[in-house]
Amino acid sequence: MNSSTDLTPMETLLQILDLSNAEGAATDEDIFVGLGDALAPHPRLFGGQVLAQSLVAAARTMEGEHLMHSMHGYFLRPGDATAPLTFGVQRLRDGRSFSARRTHAYQGGAPILSMISSFQRPDHGIEHQDAMPQGMPDPESLPSSAELLGGIDHPVAKSWAYERPFDIRHIGENVYFDVKGEHVPQTAVWLKTLGPMPGDQNLHRAALAYASDYTLLEPSLRGHGISWSTPGISVASLDHAMWWHRPLQVDDWLLYVASSPSASEARGLNQGRFYNRDGVLVASVAQEGMIRIPEGTNAG
Repeated sequence: MNSSTDLTPMETLLQILDLSNAEGAATDEDIFVGLGDALAPHPRLFGGQVLAQSLVAAARTMEGEHLMHSMHGYFLRPGDATAPLTFGVQRLRDGRSFSARRTHAYQGGAPILSMISSFQRPDHGIEHQDAMPQGMPDPESLPSSAELLGGIDHPVAKSWAYERPFDIRHIGENVYFDVKGEHVPQTAVWLKTLGPMPGDQNLHRAALAYASDYTLLEPSLRGHGISWSTPGISVASLDHAMWWHRPLQVDDWLLYVASSPSASEARGLNQGRFYNRDGVLVASVAQEGMIRIPEGTNAG
């Protein structure tokens, strides 16, 4: 079961996030089925898609107005972009204010992601946030991925340019092919979906989890002068944690700033924050990734 190649990237995203119920399973879990990604430029499934689908599966078991506010997940095995996925959701706790779910994503009978997520009924309390970085250019003044990559005759470049459901615009130099400028473990991008999203706030939050995996390892790469095109590079997400602080619209521009406080033993830790155009901090994220480069590669 794969998404149709006749769909636009935005239609494909909405189809991917529209899971089906699997009836009659002899288990204490709620079971859902989701699509792979027929448009992926390589056979490995994008980790952000599995995160988003797992969150949608967990949200499908919620009742009332509870919204996802945090998740912690481990990528256990590479996913196959050509195959469907099965999601098993265990209802760990349902409270008046908070509810918890454990979700496993399966392919071929083996788990590829294990996640625990928490949902909260809207509430009131103390309020503060880190300020949005100042001096950032407007997204409209920056080139899109399509403008940067669309003229390159390579399947990955074409996929990143035209088949992603998000418009991603780097502030400063990108790390697609080389690392220009100072090698600092920091990045910033503007992003939003290419088209409007349904009004469901949990769906917006799941879609943001999808997008958070696109560039989160780039601070570790940039800090060492490594690009995505470095020959022989091997990169994989190991775990992912996310916190949603305030209501958000992923179909409007969000500033995504990220940094890497540490890299060691072929692992890089990266942390990110999402701000809307009014400077409101709407979400935070952290991820550790495996980053291996061939011996003798000149990394800063």
